[in-house]
Amino acid sequence: MEILFLLVGRGGSKGLPGKNLREIGGLSLIGYKAISARQSRYCSRLIVSSDSPEIRAEAKRHGAEVLFSRPAELATDTASSNDVILHAMDWIETHEGRRYDAIMVLEPSSPFARSGHYDEAAELFKARRAGLVVGLRETEVSSIFIGPLGKDGSIGAIVDRMLTTPALRRQDQPPEVTMNGALYLIGWDAMRRHRKVYADPAASYGILMDRLHSIEIENAADLAYACYVVEHGLLDTSSWRQART
Repeated sequence: MEILFLLVGRGGSKGLPGKNLREIGGLSLIGYKAISARQSRYCSRLIVSSDSPEIRAEAKRHGAEVLFSRPAELATDTASSNDVILHAMDWIETHEGRRYDAIMVLEPSSPFARSGHYDEAAELFKARRAGLVVGLRETEVSSIFIGPLGKDGSIGAIVDRMLTTPALRRQDQPPEVTMNGALYLIGWDAMRRHRKVYADPAASYGILMDRLHSIEIENAADLAYACYVVEHGLLDTSSWRQART
């Protein structure tokens, strides 16, 4: 099975300026993703899609190929990730005349996915003949306790749901999961057919990752927390450190 790993990162970030080049323990977010991707048994090739020369250079420094510059219209904060993926696929098919079995999309803002997570996703993808496999984490709060806040401050929808639930203690609720942004493994043919990542519920799967490997960085507080986790040894980063020596 041939999988194209696609590292995606634009230069602009409103929540945390220069986010993708920010460092944790002396390594950029781009560096974390590129290193773990190259360590995966299923990484046939690693390329980068970015509008930023600095991000492309940093990705190249860590082993990614720079094939193109992402068009400006795909580098805004409103640009669709689906279009970014399709642009990379179009480039490969048009300029190289080839296709892959799947494409593994990697966002630097979730830096701590390991090569083993990518391998697990690829094996699940193959075993289930999936169209999509994503990284998941457990949610902090059950969906029973989540709902809209009315303009007048009302929480009636939440209370309605709670009134129909026999056991209200948080610890009595079954575990629920959500996407953690760490990886998106999409079938090449499935992406061509549907032109979007989330398309076929029956062919969609996920791998569960622990909370620390699921850290997502969107603002300065997230970055500070990630730095704390690494600096205090709460997360084993030896695989990344060894790759840099």
